[in-house]
Amino acid sequence: MKIVISGGSGFVGQKLRELLCDKGHEVLILTRGEETVKDGIRYIRWMDGTNPEESLEGSDAFINLAGVSLNEGRWTVDRKKAIYESRMDTTNEIFRIFENLTKRPTVFINASAIGIYPTSTTNVYTEQSENYATDFLGSVVTDWEVNAARSEKLGIRVCLARFGVILGKESGALPLITLPYQLGVGGTIGSGEQWLSWIHIDDVANAILFTIENEELSGPINFTSPNAKRMKQFGKTVGRALNRPHWLPVPGFALQLALGEKSILVLEGQYVVPEKLLATEYPFKFISLEDAIIDLYNS
Repeated sequence: MKIVISGGSGFVGQKLRELLCDKGHEVLILTRGEETVKDGIRYIRWMDGTNPEESLEGSDAFINLAGVSLNEGRWTVDRKKAIYESRMDTTNEIFRIFENLTKRPTVFINASAIGIYPTSTTNVYTEQSENYATDFLGSVVTDWEVNAARSEKLGIRVCLARFGVILGKESGALPLITLPYQLGVGGTIGSGEQWLSWIHIDDVANAILFTIENEELSGPINFTSPNAKRMKQFGKTVGRALNRPHWLPVPGFALQLALGEKSILVLEGQYVVPEKLLATEYPFKFISLEDAIIDLYNS
């Protein structure tokens, strides 16, 4: 298949393009840098007044992962503006490209996040849940999904990949969580009762390809392991996997002082079930959190 990725240089994008190339797919990366071909991947300029449509004709799938990272820097007013606008602008451009293609892709996968669901220590959320968060992250995700869903009227199958906390050794939330353990001072973060709906980076990439290949999947899709953990359990599992003590609690107020509003990413959470992936029998590579942590830190 001919597969186009925006945001292909990011955390998820790098893992995904490796998988797609290994599977023999033709991969095109939309970039603001120079057009080139490297390691069998074609890089195509966009978002600078260029019109990349001619190069994208005949594409089978589009995957949009573009957007300013949530994990880098404090959520200042300017940072939040950049987070929001980067997602709207790239999605608008993709829609414009779709409108101008003679042959449109059959599927469009747009990144999203479980932050669309309100934080709760008691609720369980599936793709059928319609109670959406109204905080900054919830509002960004809601608007992003609405924008992406416009492509349905062009006859394209739209899938909204609601990513949970993606576990990777070098990027995402895991380095922030595991750093205290590696220093020998790990412990429960905040109350410890908050849910952490996690997913290994390998399962993110594999589930995206699975979604492309399975036409019955559309709309919101929760990209999480079926085995969510409360933060207290998560911390203990990290300690065991890394052979480090779990003893020194990290007060919530300390993280709030250090991270500001962004501290919500680890101090609050949601129990999210990947109902659609389970129903279509996606073969999760990592169900066990301990196995996922050991894999990441021993690879």
